[in-house]
Amino acid sequence: MENTVKNLVAHTEGYEALIEYLASNLTLFEGASASDQGVTIEEVVTDLIATQLMAVFSQNPDIEQDIRFQLMQEADSVMANIHQVLEGVWLREPTNEQINFLEDFISLVKNLFDSAIAKLS
Repeated sequence: MENTVKNLVAHTEGYEALIEYLASNLTLFEGASASDQGVTIEEVVTDLIATQLMAVFSQNPDIEQDIRFQLMQEADSVMANIHQVLEGVWLREPTNEQINFLEDFISLVKNLFDSAIAKLS
């Protein structure tokens, strides 16, 4: 594998299309309510990204350390981009439909990570 690979996921056409898809589905998040003590959209997204990134690493144990670090940085970028799109509802409690959408969306992002890793092999 190459030592430094720029833009494994972030700033690729596929990723940009997914962010546009998220933005085009903002109406789905209009029903989010302020969170008293329940889980927030931020917590759901953070957990989903962390879970999917751990899955990427466990499925690809031979990834070089510098590539792992880059993937972690790109996961941070993904988190920041999702936060930017969902900023108005970030600290609200999600509905089940919103959680399902986020699960599907983050799975699609994971597919981009998987594809990027496959190209490095």
